Amino acid sequence: MVVSLDNSRPRPVDVARPRRVSILGSTGSVGRSTIDLVARDLQSFEVVALTANRNAAGLAEQARHLRCAFAAIADPAEYQTLRDALADTDTEVAAGREAVLEAAARSADWTMAAIVGARGLAPTLEAVRQGRIVAFANKECLVSAGPLMLEQVQRHNATLLPVDSEHNAIFQVFDSAQRDSIERLILTASGGPFRTAHPDAMAQVTPEQAVAHPTWNMGAKISVDSATMMNKGLEIIEASLLFDMPDSRIDVLVHPQSVIHSLVAHSDGSVLAQLGTPDMRTPIAYCLAWPKRIATPTERLDLAAVGRLDFEPPDMERFPALRLAREALRRGESAPTVLNAANEEAVHAFLERRIGFLDIVRVVEQTLERVSSRPLNSLTDVSDIDEAARHMAREILAGASGPAKTSAD
Repeated sequence: MVVSLDNSRPRPVDVARPRRVSILGSTGSVGRSTIDLVARDLQSFEVVALTANRNAAGLAEQARHLRCAFAAIADPAEYQTLRDALADTDTEVAAGREAVLEAAARSADWTMAAIVGARGLAPTLEAVRQGRIVAFANKECLVSAGPLMLEQVQRHNATLLPVDSEHNAIFQVFDSAQRDSIERLILTASGGPFRTAHPDAMAQVTPEQAVAHPTWNMGAKISVDSATMMNKGLEIIEASLLFDMPDSRIDVLVHPQSVIHSLVAHSDGSVLAQLGTPDMRTPIAYCLAWPKRIATPTERLDLAAVGRLDFEPPDMERFPALRLAREALRRGESAPTVLNAANEEAVHAFLERRIGFLDIVRVVEQTLERVSSRPLNSLTDVSDIDEAARHMAREILAGASGPAKTSAD
């Protein structure tokens, strides 16, 4: 396990003053849940910076309520709206990509990196370079640039804490001092809304159906990833990097109730699990107060009321995204970057009703076949291959044949 995740050696926490926090992506699902927790104890937390993509009104309301020092909106067209809404406050406002990076660089103790997709990579890395605790809910950062990001974490003595419920669950029960005894990591999956759907019915799935997750309340992109189970594929890649574990020792187990969030199996036959109600405020709170714990308003788990816990292997034919993710991980180099970029483009097209639900994975697979893999030696390499993959995915989406191979060169 990388040093940043070694919870046997927590970094010191100054309990004499509030923990200064920044929230990147504050108007999204994870950002709002983080703010819900922070707002309940403003004596323990001081909000330094907030960012949003386009929701200027929501960002202004958060900044006003939390009295944050700096608010940045990524879309420059929303700058005037944000400035007018906060004109009578002491909050400094800015807009554009550089403003989001400035928010990430502002002096803080703890940063929530919750900007969805590859566009969250640069701000997350900026926070890492400040040498602080970075709680990240953006699995795409590790998928797109995992080795490079982990190298930056170690170089700048930062601490990376996983917010995803599955990786957070593993983190809570992973014994770093006895990692040689760990045989397998077991990621649980709800199976999404189409776990038992007939393939013919899946071909007719609408965006509204795909985002209606049976147990979790998430944003549209993440919900669609759950419906295709691409999210679980991305999580396999993420777990392999975070916990230094080959994919052959990472299993996926479908668990519809979403009570057990993940498990760690040991060589003596013991299997340790983290359980809880499906509420993102639990893993967020674990990261927000780490290495301590804080109270949350989440519904308490009542196993007697749940009554039963079901498990089954994932249907690899119904959900080929799992196979693609494992293949990309094994191929290495830029293959996971291509996988992520193509998936983002395909999901966007599906949400705009330009392709069908089953076409999402088809576009990703064809992009992986057509974009040459290459080493990633710098963030420029990541950016180049990401753009090459998006270009190819768009050609496929448009019905263009495109060349047999393309590269970022």
